[in-house]
Amino acid sequence: MEITYVLDNALYVNLTNRCTCACEFCIRKNTDTVGSAHSLWLEREPTREEVWLDIQSRNPEQYRELVFCGFGEPTIRLNELLWVCKQFKAQYNLPVRVNTNGHASLIAGQDVAPLFEGLVDVVSISLNAKNAAEYSRICHPRDGEAAFDAMLDFADKVKHFVPKVIMTVVDTMPAEDIEACRKIAESLGVSFRVRSYIA
Repeated sequence: MEITYVLDNALYVNLTNRCTCACEFCIRKNTDTVGSAHSLWLEREPTREEVWLDIQSRNPEQYRELVFCGFGEPTIRLNELLWVCKQFKAQYNLPVRVNTNGHASLIAGQDVAPLFEGLVDVVSISLNAKNAAEYSRICHPRDGEAAFDAMLDFADKVKHFVPKVIMTVVDTMPAEDIEACRKIAESLGVSFRVRSYIA
């Protein structure tokens, strides 16, 4: 079972295979492997202690950052994620990034943005659509169109607790949709990035 893997000189953590979306373009529909991982499908969800030991075994100092991103939505296991971040920050002077669909507060049923303060340096949120209807059609969120507004609300709140928030889209989107998404990010006062689609 591969808990951590390496990609682009960053150490990635695969906390869960559960997700609140079923995006049309999700990489796990096409492959089991990403970066150095042979398979990111977990036999079971690792304990927080197992995750921490696995990270330490990788000699994290050799990488540019620690990233929570695997074949699932990491904030589904928010308590474990934050616990690991706390251990990591106490021992290593490296940035921590969380790649997320932005549903953390929706999943928890309360505003969890303040919990990221001092533990996470970058939150990267997959925007991927210019409105709620399109988001629901492409990403098939568990909570329907309400998930879109919940994502935007999380981005707006978490920017007060982490140094950098980025909203991203894949480069296969029509140019006019990418620009509409850029305007959404700008209206929220967060960064925007167009990322390459990995098939």
